[in-house]
This record gives sequence, structure tokens and C-alpha cells, in this order.
Amino acid sequence: MDILKTLAEEFKIKEEQVKETVALIDEGNTIPFISRYRKEVTGGLDDATLRDLNDRLNYLRKMDERRAEISSLIEAQEKLTPEITFALNNAKTLVELEDIYLPFRPKRKTRASVARDKGLEPLANYILEQRDAYDVSIDEYADSFISLEEGKEVKTREDALQGASDIIAEDISNNAEIRKLLREFTMKYGSLTTKGTTEESSVYENYYDFSEPIKKLKGHRVLAINRGEKEDFLKVAVTLPEDDGIAQLVSKVVTNKKSAALPYLMNTIKDAYERLLFPAIEREVRATLFDDASEGALKVFSENLRNLLLASPLKGKTVLGYDPGYAHGCKLAVVDKTGKVLDTDVIYPVKPRENIEGSKEKVLRLITKCKVDVIAIGNGTASRESEQFIASHVLRDPRCPKHVKYTIVSEAGASVYSASKVATEEFPDYDVMQRSAISIARRLQDPLAELVKIEPKAIGVGQYQHDMKQARLTEALGGVVEGCVNGVGVDVNTASYSLLSYVSGINTTVAKNIVKYREENGEFKTRAQILKVPKLGDK
Repeated sequence: MDILKTLAEEFKIKEEQVKETVALIDEGNTIPFISRYRKEVTGGLDDATLRDLNDRLNYLRKMDERRAEISSLIEAQEKLTPEITFALNNAKTLVELEDIYLPFRPKRKTRASVARDKGLEPLANYILEQRDAYDVSIDEYADSFISLEEGKEVKTREDALQGASDIIAEDISNNAEIRKLLREFTMKYGSLTTKGTTEESSVYENYYDFSEPIKKLKGHRVLAINRGEKEDFLKVAVTLPEDDGIAQLVSKVVTNKKSAALPYLMNTIKDAYERLLFPAIEREVRATLFDDASEGALKVFSENLRNLLLASPLKGKTVLGYDPGYAHGCKLAVVDKTGKVLDTDVIYPVKPRENIEGSKEKVLRLITKCKVDVIAIGNGTASRESEQFIASHVLRDPRCPKHVKYTIVSEAGASVYSASKVATEEFPDYDVMQRSAISIARRLQDPLAELVKIEPKAIGVGQYQHDMKQARLTEALGGVVEGCVNGVGVDVNTASYSLLSYVSGINTTVAKNIVKYREENGEFKTRAQILKVPKLGDK
């Protein structure tokens, strides 16, 4: 396959553009770097297009590797023909490649392999000739295979015919053209059907008796159904009217409807469909549905994450971070306009203690002492009660400055961050709960700078993110963070090493070196100074 030509056709761009872009990717350049600093080479391709092109490039290369591998494996069996080579070269997906390889794949013992060992393949071929009439009837020919030889026992005519049928059924099931036909037919006309395994009430009740055509099925339904099946609330099946499925096989297998072999073939086709082919197609269809649903969900997750990261920062304000909680209290942390921690405390305004007066005094003390402008309340456990406490008791107190406001902030990932190595390095003198409140305050001041410290999938950007292939999720969300950081830019004099590490061309080691150099030598005055950072200058 000419990968460059294929990419040019699919993305409707010049082949030379593809060639130059692929060269940049292969050199190890990141997508944001290529998008921003090599526009003249790529022809102005944006981040999204470059990521899609990179994904497709990786898939096509994986196909080429597998194509070569399959070709070698078949050649080693001395069964590689020009027809098979042509089919391999024209396969469009990895699934199609595996379909072609299926007849040559080393097999465990099957009914068909046992029948072949008994020498029944000539009988199978005799049936497949599909003559109008046979000089020797199929039944009579089957009798000639009756044998009592040890290991090759064929006791009756029926045993011989059954063995021949098993061979034909497996050949039908292994036929790449037939598998592709039935797969596409099922995707177009099949349905996904679910039944509840219990009468108990659950979040999956809508799927206790559910069926919808595959072509109309929404991705979020697929993910919900998969989770319900995994949790043993649902039984799931791909359904297709059996007569329709068998008709597809008949159209490919039966070449002479007047043949004396037709009754034998029809029984064999039915067996091939029910026992071998449709169960395999069902697995493949469900895998395709999951992959498509996952990619659709990833786009939603990516957009949600992008919106969180690019939320407007609140500059020049002193913020009181408020991490709500019940048993362990509500954690408070005040940070100044640069993000420096000024003070921390713990209050218990909600159940079980409900010490409203004592809690109010502590909050007012922090507001007055640190000249707080905004209170950032996390949206997790006890958030509603905490909001009521702040609005009804703190802000209405005559001692509270009129300019002080409150807002609700997403605290997704704050607990993950607070226990992370990054948080421990940044705030070694504060405990886990205090760090969480600090994170809430800081993410209001600068969402991008704070959220990059948290593993993207821990930020909580989608309902089904834990059902995804985690490597793919990490790759996609990491790309979003990288794109946002490089799109917005960073202040080299204030950025944390976590933020700096997402800048194109800067890894974690270099990012830490920048911060260390800044701490030892003061802020950077010129760009030339940055080149003095270890491992950042000329190679």
C-alpha cells in the first residue's frame, strides 16, 4: 500500500504535503510544534487535522506490518498465490487482513480437522461440485469412505456425510469474502438486543427489554449497554433474521440450485451460519460498535477537557479555596494573586457537627487577615450545604467586606492531585486535605496552569471514560492538554514544571531545570538567558 498516496486522497491534500508532514512526525516533532512552527511545510494543517493524520498514519503502518507478516506466514506454508497476494494488497482494514489469514491460521482440533484426518475431504469436494446429477450418488460415494481403521473410523454413511459437512462448514466460515459480506449486511440490517437478567431496579432498566437497529444506535447507548453487561444486569446479543443471514451465504455458496447436492449444502450452510460464522460476526460487530462509540466519546471528552482548561482565569485576586466535606470537615486554603499559600484551616459547618458560628468566625478571620476577594467552593460532597453556609451566614455578616463573592468550582481530580508526587514536591509542608483546598483556589485563578498537574483522565470529563481503552484515552486527552498549553503559551517566570513540560520541545527534566535555574538566579530578563538552562541550549 502506498501510505502517502492513501493519506493524500483521504485528507484531500497534496501528496507532497503528506510526505513533508510525515517526515516531521518521524523526526519526533510534536503535533503542536508542527502546527505552529512548521506551517510552511505542512501547508497550514491545524492541530486537529494533524492528529487525525497521525492516527491514520499509525493505523496504515500497522496494517502494512501485519500484511507483510501474514504474507510471510502463508508463504512458509507454501500456499501463497497471486490471488492471495492481490487480496492482501487490496485489504482496507486489519479485520479484512485477518479474514484472509483465517484459513491458514494454525488451528486447534476442530470437527473439520478431525474429518480431514479421516480422509473425508474428497467427499466434501464431491458435494461442492454441485452437479445436476451424479453418476455415483452422493450417498453411494459416502459409503466408500466407511472404515474401521483405528484413528480413522467412519462407521456409517451418516458419519461420512457429517464429516464432509463439517469440512464445508469450516471452509464457508473461513472465506474472507463471505465474512466481509455478512459483516457488512449485519451492520446494515442487524439490531442490538438486550434483556435484563434481574427484575431489580437499576440504572439499566431502560435496557431490560431493548432492541434498536445497529445503524441507528447511538454511541452512548453502546457504552451503557456494555457496562450493564459487564455488571451482569444485561444479556446482550446482535440479532439478524436467520433467513436473511443464510440467504447471504446461499448467494455465495450455491452455484447450481438444480444440483442433486443442494439438500446437503443447505443443511451445511445452516450449520456454518449458526455454529461458526454468525457467532464470530457478532463478536466483530460488537467490537466495531465499541470502537466507534469510544472514538465518539473521546471527542466529547476532549472537548469537555478543552473547555475546562481554557476557562477564563481570574487574575489579580486573592482566593479562599473551600474543599467541602462531612466527617473530616471542610478544608480552607487562602492563596494570594500569585498562587502563594497564605493560610489554611478546617471548619465543620455541616453535619455531623454543624458548628456554624465557630466555622463562620474562622472564615471571617481568613477573609480579613488575608484580604480575600473570592471564595472558591468545590462542587463535590457537601457542596450544596457549604454554599448555603457561605451565602447565608458568612457573606451576610456585617463584618464581611461587600466586595467578597463566592463561586462554585469543579473539584474533579483535586483529591488525585493532592496525593500525587507533584503535589508532595510542591507542598511538602501541607497534608493531603490542605493541598486539595489549595488546588481548588488555584484552579479558579488559572485553570490551565493548575489542571495540567493532574492526569487528564482523573479530571472527570466523561461518564464512560473508565470503560475506554486506557492507553487511547491517555493519548487523546494528553494531546488536548498539549494543544491547549501550546496554544495559550506560558510565562517562563511563573509556570510550574508541570506546565512547562507540555511546551513543545521541553521534557520533564528540562522543565525542572528551568524552574531550578529561575529559583537560583531570579526571573528571566531575556530569551538569551533561557539558553543557559542545562539541556536547553544548543546540542
